[in-house]
Amino acid sequence: MRITNMKTNRIINPLGFDLGQPRLSYVVMDTAATKQIAAQIVVALNDTFDDIVFDSGKSESIDSLAYELPVTLAARTRYYWQVTVWGDNGDTATSDTAWFETAKMEEDWQAKWIAPELDPEIHPVLMKNFRAEGEIKSARAYVCGLGLYEMELNGRKAGNEYLTPNFNAYDKWLQYQTYDVTELLVKGDNQVEIALGNGLYKGRFGFNGGESDFYGDRFAALCEIVIAYADGTTAIVSTDETWRARKGAIQASNLYDGEVFDATFADTSRYGVTVADIGYEKLTARLSLPVVIKERLTPIEVLHTPAGETVLDLGQNMVGWVEFRTQAPQGTEILLQYGELLQEGNFYRDNLRTALAEYRFISDGGEQTVRPRFTFFGFRYVKVSGWHGELKAEDFTGCVLYSDMDTTGHIETSNPLVNRLFLNAMWGQKGNFLDVPTDCPQRDERLGWTGDAQVFAGTATFNMDTYAFFAKYGYDLWQEQAAADGRVPMVVPSFNLKEGGSSAWGDAATVIPWTVYLQYGDKAILKQQFASMKAWVDYMKRADDESGGKRLWTVGFHFGDWLALDGDDPNSPMGGTDRAFIASAYYCYSAGLVAKAARALGNVEIAQEYEELSNAVRTAIREEYFTVTGRLALQTQTSYVLALFIDLVPDAHRERIVSDLRARLMRDNNHLKTGFVGTPYLCRVLSDNGCNDLAYTLLLNKDYPSWLYAVTMGATTIWERWNSVLPDGKISGTDMNSLNHYAYGSIAEWMYRAMAGINPVEDKPGFREVRLAPKPDYRMKFVKAALDSASGRYESEWKLQEDGSLSFRFVIPFNASASVKLPDALLEQVSVNGKLLSEAGLPAEQVGQSVHVTVVSGTYEFGYMPTEPYIKYYNVDMLIKELVQDERTHAALADYLPQLLELPSMLAQNSLREHVHKPFLKLSAEKLEAIDVQLKAIQIAVDYDN
Repeated sequence: MRITNMKTNRIINPLGFDLGQPRLSYVVMDTAATKQIAAQIVVALNDTFDDIVFDSGKSESIDSLAYELPVTLAARTRYYWQVTVWGDNGDTATSDTAWFETAKMEEDWQAKWIAPELDPEIHPVLMKNFRAEGEIKSARAYVCGLGLYEMELNGRKAGNEYLTPNFNAYDKWLQYQTYDVTELLVKGDNQVEIALGNGLYKGRFGFNGGESDFYGDRFAALCEIVIAYADGTTAIVSTDETWRARKGAIQASNLYDGEVFDATFADTSRYGVTVADIGYEKLTARLSLPVVIKERLTPIEVLHTPAGETVLDLGQNMVGWVEFRTQAPQGTEILLQYGELLQEGNFYRDNLRTALAEYRFISDGGEQTVRPRFTFFGFRYVKVSGWHGELKAEDFTGCVLYSDMDTTGHIETSNPLVNRLFLNAMWGQKGNFLDVPTDCPQRDERLGWTGDAQVFAGTATFNMDTYAFFAKYGYDLWQEQAAADGRVPMVVPSFNLKEGGSSAWGDAATVIPWTVYLQYGDKAILKQQFASMKAWVDYMKRADDESGGKRLWTVGFHFGDWLALDGDDPNSPMGGTDRAFIASAYYCYSAGLVAKAARALGNVEIAQEYEELSNAVRTAIREEYFTVTGRLALQTQTSYVLALFIDLVPDAHRERIVSDLRARLMRDNNHLKTGFVGTPYLCRVLSDNGCNDLAYTLLLNKDYPSWLYAVTMGATTIWERWNSVLPDGKISGTDMNSLNHYAYGSIAEWMYRAMAGINPVEDKPGFREVRLAPKPDYRMKFVKAALDSASGRYESEWKLQEDGSLSFRFVIPFNASASVKLPDALLEQVSVNGKLLSEAGLPAEQVGQSVHVTVVSGTYEFGYMPTEPYIKYYNVDMLIKELVQDERTHAALADYLPQLLELPSMLAQNSLREHVHKPFLKLSAEKLEAIDVQLKAIQIAVDYDN
């Protein structure tokens, strides 16, 4: 038995976070035990556990998902903890030591906010020389700098994170960071320097290319270094009027345009500082995860373009910057310009709009490694100008920057294009989860759009441990929302935009915390966000009441099904689905989520109130949008999808709506036309309602519009538009066209839930119990998925064997259980781990065409011949257009029906059977039967070519 993944508030060894009442979690592995029967948590003030502050004793009530520590914490204190677990087979283990360290908490600041006596456009470095008079036992620095800052002690950077103090609504709250600087100080003389640059607080940022100095117009810093000496005494070095400032080598910086660094600049003058009137009321210990360099990439090629440019190809659209080594002569100016794609082989960046996205470095002649300080870029290609000597790929490193989250999910299939699509969604998350879930990371925007975050939250929580990330975003969202009477802004931070309150966008307030709760099983996210969840639904209800109280949301601005392809107006990005229907559907959905959250928190009366509201809205939608025979008045893909996903359809008419959705897709040539609202749920609705074949068809389409179209065009991230790049390689437009825009990457949630079949269970969240229901398709030979959930590692694999049989392999972690659904199976024919299931002693039953099995921790391999064949052959009931795509079937049909080659495309939308006795093909029943025999001898080809 081994205990791993020990986290506090789902962070490994957090330093200086606002922890509230800390919650400890852990995972147990490598044991034959299936259940935890007891655990013990011990907390101490030292790693030898001599000074114990809490001991739970051996307890049956400790939950590995989240154990709230009943300890009153002291400021600036490190707490060490261990857990011991007892299994149901007698196994026991004690963990290694984990820790968490508190920040200043309620302790008063001795430091003062200081600002340099320099022009506000000059990038300053604030400094102080000081002495450490004794042997240093430990030292911490508590720091906040505005706009962005980096701190050095004796010429060495404090911490391994960047772009501090991170991105949030600075007018509502400010975060300070804590650094362990023990190893950076020496006994005797020391120097601290804090370099400041622009960011969200100060400098160009925001809507429509941004504006300058939105939150503040002066650089400022607050720093308190606490030194604990070996003799038990303490010294504090604080920002005050005795600090000095100098002009830094950074000549300009902002997040859109980049940075200019002049290494030759050496101003030896020292300038005074003044106390800045910022105060401490909005100051809190950090919530943001550190933004760190998570990966490093070497350029795959140095390109010399037709235009004579030298361009680095990183091989991957990424976010961060390029670091390089140089010893260029003094005065040499090296210019790096960042872009996402090439056009006609040349460097291109017009889709970045007004963002310059460049880094200028002026060499002082010394050998050095160079990187930006106060900016980042979204890019695959880097144009290099002014390079001295031979340019080599190995002199450059792509530093991939995002919030420090563990990757938890992975999927691999037999289709390399689908594998690349999954990676594109993962890279989209990496690039846009840089403290704030941005829409895009490269152009003059990079805003925390609530709608994008909402639709992608499910995928995000499968891909990575996003609990702390979304807890910070949710806190920021509530700060903004509380100041707007419950209205959720379009973006967070909001930059005080008066617009907001759109359906689907505002529902980030309810969907994200509920999704996070399901994934991790920690009610703290619901406690933190419940006021926000409820306030959002109350905002919708007030809009409803003020417009007549019909329990429909028909007023206000709404983005609709953003960027859908079914709108009547080609100039409108809002799609063709009635916006009041979308708004009312989310009204119903969010009210239901508030009810579920209230019930999870034990608020029965509130749960009942919002259940009744949700049901009233559902009833009103049915009366407004459904006919008495169950037809939906709207006929877009998204309207059918929302109706089914949110359970708006009267039970008696569900099959009809599913049939109508199939017919809608048939009219759309079995291609999606959905936008931001419909796309996340499209394939999930299809797979959950007997249309798994269509879900796979939509996934595997390679022509526009489809997910794989972008993959075939060389995409390495998710595009903003279904056709961001046209088939000829030309960009489709520059006004709103990002090549790293993660929303449509929400298809990955369907991959986890349907392809791999891994589904959380609401009444046992955190994957304490899981529903394993993979849905294979003949167009895949295998699917493998792994999920390092809050309860431990799940694995789900299936394979279609050569003889047509299906095999499944599942791994269930310790202290968890699963309900397995095997499709198209007969109980008496299923084997498990080499035995017939009927002899294996597992709880199992035949339910319709499926076999349901309940399993506990362990590894299970199932196999059987499905009752419905999973290897498919051609037949006369398939569409003619599908038959003629394969050379083998095309030849067979030409022998019998040469006139088929001249069939109008409209008639090719039908099957051959539908053409029996019709004049054009002169197809008799006898000839149809003969053709069917020929076709059924030809196995349907699975095309993996890109």
